Amino acid sequence: MKVATLLGIILLALGVFGLARGGFSFTSREKVVDAGPIEISADRERSIPISPILGGLAVVAGIGLIVAGTRGRRV
Repeated sequence: MKVATLLGIILLALGVFGLARGGFSFTSREKVVDAGPIEISADRERSIPISPILGGLAVVAGIGLIVAGTRGRRV
């Protein structure tokens, strides 16, 4: 498989994921209080949105790379 085709498939999958989910979220642990031997921490949920425009561009670029990879030089 050519590199352009493989990158196109990865980019297409990421674009579809971005359009379907709209972003992703994760949980991080932060120290709230650190007073000598006493430490208090809290879990905070953070989210990173992915723009639908960015997801659409990734899908179009992925399709373009797949087409370019399959239409490469044939000898």
